[in-house]
Amino acid sequence: MHRAHSSAGPGPGDAYLVVLPDHPDAAAAARALRLPGSTVLRHASGRPWLIGRWAPGELVTGRAGPAAALALLGGTAPGGPAGLARHAARLRDLAELDTLARTLPGSTHLIAALDGRLRVQGTASGLRLVFHAAVHGCRVAATRADVLADALDAAPAAERLAVQLLWPVPHPLPEQPMWTEVEAVPPHEALYISPDGRGARHSRWWHPPDPVRPLAGAADGIRERLAEAVRLRAHGRPVISADLSGGLDSTSVCFLAAGPAAPDPPGRLIAATWPGRDPADTDLHWARQAAAHLPGTEHVVWEAEASPLVYTGLLGIDDLLDEPTIGVMDRARALHHLPELAARGSRIHLTGIGGDHVAWCSEAYYHRLLRTRPLFALRRLRGFRALWEWPAGGMVRALADRRPYRSWLAGAARTLRRPPAPSVASGLGWGVPPRLFPWVTPEAEEPVRRALLAAAEEAGPLHPDRGMHADLEQIRACGRIVRQWEAMAHRAGLPMASPFLDDRVIEACLAVRPAERVTPWAYKPLLTTAMRGVVPDVCLRRTSKAEASLDAADGLRRHRGDLAELWRDSRLAELGLVDGEALRRLARRPSAPGLRDAILYSTIACEVWLRSASRTRRPLPCSPSSPSSPSSPSSTSAAGRKGAR
Repeated sequence: MHRAHSSAGPGPGDAYLVVLPDHPDAAAAARALRLPGSTVLRHASGRPWLIGRWAPGELVTGRAGPAAALALLGGTAPGGPAGLARHAARLRDLAELDTLARTLPGSTHLIAALDGRLRVQGTASGLRLVFHAAVHGCRVAATRADVLADALDAAPAAERLAVQLLWPVPHPLPEQPMWTEVEAVPPHEALYISPDGRGARHSRWWHPPDPVRPLAGAADGIRERLAEAVRLRAHGRPVISADLSGGLDSTSVCFLAAGPAAPDPPGRLIAATWPGRDPADTDLHWARQAAAHLPGTEHVVWEAEASPLVYTGLLGIDDLLDEPTIGVMDRARALHHLPELAARGSRIHLTGIGGDHVAWCSEAYYHRLLRTRPLFALRRLRGFRALWEWPAGGMVRALADRRPYRSWLAGAARTLRRPPAPSVASGLGWGVPPRLFPWVTPEAEEPVRRALLAAAEEAGPLHPDRGMHADLEQIRACGRIVRQWEAMAHRAGLPMASPFLDDRVIEACLAVRPAERVTPWAYKPLLTTAMRGVVPDVCLRRTSKAEASLDAADGLRRHRGDLAELWRDSRLAELGLVDGEALRRLARRPSAPGLRDAILYSTIACEVWLRSASRTRRPLPCSPSSPSSPSSPSSTSAAGRKGAR
């Protein structure tokens, strides 16, 4: 295997879990997948069942005789191991676990073995993912794609890396692992593996709720689900910390942690605020307002100048990541204060990340509402036009566009080099039309176009309603970033959790009528309604959020030398995917038009991932061209998805 540990050595950030069938042929796969420092849990036969590294208490198992066993990774089992064992004893068919999966609190992988068959699944949010591959002829599942790739001695596919240069990467392309030998399980599906380890299929276990509940009737449930998510993380920890940016999302988490979700006996809460450098940034004012209503909470305010800027430390990132992530841009900012919080006693750090994605929603819902409630929708659309300064002509064109998702995706393949689409087209359509930037080479463009066209042949939207599709896509995109940040935070010494991304919280929010979730007349009405009585009214009056554009611009200027170095010996350029000289010229012009719009993010994410991978894994092939299209799923995956839909 080519996998190597980072300079810090094996640690929590290198956590993984693989699941093997109870079959003699799994022995060779088990040897390939057992990394140094790993733990092995066995089937009743004595053969390996679960192999991996996880934090103490993170894995809960329950058995019922030799035939049935359940495991939860990262979550809380109802009734503990004994309760899980009772579930296993009642299990007659693995499909019955759909019910359990739709009720589990927290964020967890669910693994089951019954009469030799396996079922493995992650979360609907995409925060916990599942991958599978045939290792030495035996189908095995894992929580990380790179673990399987290393066992196969597989090299990443340059064609799939080229797709990651898109901004943004549209559904379903983010689900493709970087290795063609490894298959991904969509977040809403579960993986089934046959007893002999030869067959595998996917089956859908999760559907988003119908968005029909009035906010007034749903508010209590939303608050209870979010409180439960916070309580699960706080339980058993005498000291916890939480972001307190002053925004509604982090403020809600802090007040829940200090009140309704506080453990029994209550622990100590450290609320952490790091202000932005922009003089117009009001985060600190709102954070202090909130802290004044949190007696007994230690409020730590960091110096704005001490907080790392965007683009800090890109050259030194050596985390083991199984895919490129734009999260590397803010890695230093996200992790910088965690060691200090751990030194103050915190045992877990809570964030408000995900609140923007579940407590607000896409204006694209009004595409349907215009046809079902035209007068109501027109009044709201006039408000959105004033709020976002959308041109009337652009709104008419976007609302008249009735193309199905496949046609939209195919159309995106023909517009890759056009200027960015206007915000009205993205806000009222299927999503942001993807683009390739000028420094991406024609050699990279061709496999990207093939991948989009292949996806357009068979991919459907995440939901028939454009608004729900957009919401689900954004939740999954956020989940994939936070998934990598959580691994980085473990390695930094303090676990991180984002309660808004728990499936039960997401469901409670998505069930609310979209017209009550997104309106031009109020800011996050879902959260302000749900948290009334928990968060003081003075804190719920905030109607804005800091955009941090000045911090990003300062980061570009401060770290232009690092960016120039990044492109000086660019791995992407070596592969023929980007024009390194064009990127070096851009690095010398940090104030160039367009750079504030994050157009470098996807390219930097891929470059940083390649640099990290080159130190730990087999190198990539030298060309993105290939006679076989990597975007076509294998027959196993395709059959599973057709059956699920």
